[in-house]
Amino acid sequence: MSHRKFRAPRHGSMRFLPRKRCRRHRARIRSFPPDNKADAPHLTAFIGYKAGMTHIMRQLNRPGSKAHQKEIVEAVTIIETPPMMVVGLVGYVTTPSGLRAVTTVWSAHMDDSFKRRFYKNWTRSKKKAFTK
Repeated sequence: MSHRKFRAPRHGSMRFLPRKRCRRHRARIRSFPPDNKADAPHLTAFIGYKAGMTHIMRQLNRPGSKAHQKEIVEAVTIIETPPMMVVGLVGYVTTPSGLRAVTTVWSAHMDDSFKRRFYKNWTRSKKKAFTK
C-alpha cells in the first residue's frame, strides 16, 4: 500500500502561497535604512527586478575548507536595475503620530516616457499632465 507522498509528491514549496503571478511589475520599497541628519540629501533606496538565475565559476577563498583555493560552481541571481530619474521631492515634518508630508515639489522638465505612465491612451490624449 503506497502513500500520496511517494506517488504524487508536492510540486513547489508551501512557503510561497498563493502560487500566482504578481499584480504589478514595479516593486514596492517596504523599508528604508536609518536616516543620518548630518548627511546631505541622497538616494536611500533603489528598485531592482529579479530577471532570472544562472551559475558562475569562482575561486573559493575559505581557509580550512577542502575546496580552499579551488574553483567551485555557485548559483547567482540576476537583478535588473533600470535607470532611475528624479521627478520630484517630498518634504516631511515630524508629528507626534509619525512623519507627515508637507509639500511636494515636481521637476520643471520631465521626460515623455515618465508622462506616458499617467495616461491610459497616450496617442489620443492632450498631454496636459504636469503643465500649468
